[in-house]
Amino acid sequence: MLLGSVADDFTGASDLANTLARGGMRTTLFVGIPETVRPECEAGVIALKSRSIPVAEAVGQSLAALEALRAAGAKQILFKYCSTFDSTREGNIGPVADAMIEALAAPVAIVCPAFPTNLRTIYRGHLFVGDKLLNESGMEKHPLTPMTDANLQRWLSYQSQNRIGLITLDTIRKGSDAIRAALEEAARRKERLVICDAITDDDLVRLGEAARGMALVTGGSGIALGLPANFGRSPSAAAPAPRAPVGKAVALSGSCSRATLAQVARHRAEAPALALDAAAIVESRFAPADAMTWLAGEAGSAALPLVYSSAAPEEVSALQARFGTEKVAHAVENFFAELARMLVASGYRRLITAGGETSSAIVSGLALKALAIGPEIDPGVPALVHEGEPSLALALKSGNFGAPDFFAKALAVMDGMAGGPA
Repeated sequence: MLLGSVADDFTGASDLANTLARGGMRTTLFVGIPETVRPECEAGVIALKSRSIPVAEAVGQSLAALEALRAAGAKQILFKYCSTFDSTREGNIGPVADAMIEALAAPVAIVCPAFPTNLRTIYRGHLFVGDKLLNESGMEKHPLTPMTDANLQRWLSYQSQNRIGLITLDTIRKGSDAIRAALEEAARRKERLVICDAITDDDLVRLGEAARGMALVTGGSGIALGLPANFGRSPSAAAPAPRAPVGKAVALSGSCSRATLAQVARHRAEAPALALDAAAIVESRFAPADAMTWLAGEAGSAALPLVYSSAAPEEVSALQARFGTEKVAHAVENFFAELARMLVASGYRRLITAGGETSSAIVSGLALKALAIGPEIDPGVPALVHEGEPSLALALKSGNFGAPDFFAKALAVMDGMAGGPA
């Protein structure tokens, strides 16, 4: 293994694996810490569900994943988190980065969640979504990890025990040598985690070039754009896409992001859709078996059915106030995990999911171990294939990603990978 990556959620892991595979690295996405790694794996991405768990657990899981990657021979480690940071003042990014930098004895590490293709950019250390500061983009209303400050240098300083530095765009634009010099200067000032501006893919490529030989890099999937070339890899060397299985398909959505709400509205106007009542789920008045009954009734439809709990932020806030944030989250995640198990047992072979927590719950519930990387559906979202038993095609979409017609587009990509519709 050349590059080892630890991702703090499953959709982010698939996003990163997609970037590395498109960059020409033979990439495997591992669900949890792998027992074995095939020799042909050049980039291994370990997907954890550590974004919003207690800090000590997140650090412990991340260090265990780090050691597994090092044991597999990884020459560089990438800690991947969301392009919208998704970490409260008490969150896990700082503590995990601190633990990794100590474990690797790294003098300094880049911090850059930018993903310009999906309109996440960093300027003067501030994270933007489109032309809005992060804390004015809707992320300030995230039900689990509200982002109320766009200043990453300040925000990360709440979490980390290390001093936080900043390299601004004017230095980034001078190229990789200037960036390396700035990182070395930051290390001399004892700034071990350094926020780096980036507003274009070219900026990220420069950062990737500057990261050659560094023990640790942290950021969103965009930071990986320049990393494969450091190992002599190029897009022309990308592995062929895996073949998708034939079988019934369903879309499952638990995200409450603006992008997903628009996707749900678009899809339910064109296809069968079941809106879940989260309160009924929490109170055990509606079970996965009831959703299966609804799906059986829609079996004659040619359109992709959608089962969703996505709701507007004010509805989510009301539910959390009524039942408690953790109780609502656990109930809905457990519902989707059990539903996924029932779906696969009844012959569904294509699962299209929206939302990081939802995707994590479904993949964990199915006890999948490793996923092959297929074609990109939308920026940051590849089709994935579980080649063992059960044979499955999946799309794990971050809530904020994807075009308005994402669900139908994902199914079309899976059809293409199987040689035609199921």
